[in-house]
Amino acid sequence: MRRGVRSLLLLVVLATLSACSSSPSPVLPPVELTPLDHPLPVVSRWQATVGYGVYNYYLKLRPVFDSQGIGYGVDYTGYVTAFRARDGRRLWARQLHLPLAGGPSLVEGRLLIGSSQGDVVALDPKDGRQLWRAQVSSEVLAPIHGEQGILVVRTVDGRVHALRAEDGQRVWVFERNVPLLTLRGTSAPVISDGLVIVGNDNGKLAALTLRDGTLLWETAIAEPRGRNELERMVDIDADPVVVDGNIYVVTYQERLASVALDSGQLQWVKDFSGFNRLAVDGYRIYATDDQSRVWSFNRFTGESNWRQDKLLRRKLTGVALTGPYLVVADYDGYVHWLRREDGKLVARSRVNALWYMDNPDEQEDREMFPKANNILVTPVPEQGLVIALDRLGNIEAFELRKAQD
Repeated sequence: MRRGVRSLLLLVVLATLSACSSSPSPVLPPVELTPLDHPLPVVSRWQATVGYGVYNYYLKLRPVFDSQGIGYGVDYTGYVTAFRARDGRRLWARQLHLPLAGGPSLVEGRLLIGSSQGDVVALDPKDGRQLWRAQVSSEVLAPIHGEQGILVVRTVDGRVHALRAEDGQRVWVFERNVPLLTLRGTSAPVISDGLVIVGNDNGKLAALTLRDGTLLWETAIAEPRGRNELERMVDIDADPVVVDGNIYVVTYQERLASVALDSGQLQWVKDFSGFNRLAVDGYRIYATDDQSRVWSFNRFTGESNWRQDKLLRRKLTGVALTGPYLVVADYDGYVHWLRREDGKLVARSRVNALWYMDNPDEQEDREMFPKANNILVTPVPEQGLVIALDRLGNIEAFELRKAQD
């Protein structure tokens, strides 16, 4: 009986965390948006839909694009579509009838998708034809990566599965225990120089060999602290980023760190709490923290360059780079552009803005912060556009123009 009560309590806490991940707290509400000084104009180039999006589920189904500007998107019901980035024209669509949980990825000529039931599906990107289907141990929330004929699949039970890209046959499995309580999400393994870099829910970063899954090193980025499981969460949910032999990684409630790829040695650490996608350029790291502040750090020392607080508690996505700007999106469907140099907000637009203008009464919801507007995935820069996808599958491409255009 005690075990059953404990499990029920855990489910309640997990549901609370998932809800908080997509809508702000009414106790500490988000800051209201204020008009920008001399904003740059933003033009909507096209709008479309990607099925039903994620509906009420907290899933990060970020579209992926190939080198020719062809995009691939999925929804939670198993709907898969291919479209052109430049105009949104749909090229093909398929219904897999699977509860998809992981965003699509492109590896060695295959479109790969994971499900909440542990399915890994490989499709032909040209027409959506299924090439093969394999089964792994549990839900696949993170995109699948791969190189050298090997796919690497992270599952929520702490395992990393290596599959043959050709047919989905198992090559090796690596396993780590998962803490009792974790955030809703997993980071995707990153492959570099024949190594698989894995960020785990226990706050540790590991390097495995791609060929056979041998553990080369494991480094604690953050140590669990606190009197209860909630305080002790130190998940690595954002994908590690590898640049010039260094790995940049962020944990929830603890640290941002630089780690040497070859040895796992910590180069520097910074007190920081985050779980969203990092962006890194030649000199700086850009990140959103758990309070939706946007930061810039020196890549070599970890020192802060600037902090932007005007989007506080707006449940920001991770950061993407587009030209001299950063782009993030928030819980209410807004996309924001910031200057890399100093973090100044220079432009703003909203997914499906015309609908809100035509239906002003519908903006008042019974919920204080309705989920329907949420943007959960980091916008995608592609072919001079910024492409954003909201919770209900509305996808829109924006172009930031110069003031004189």
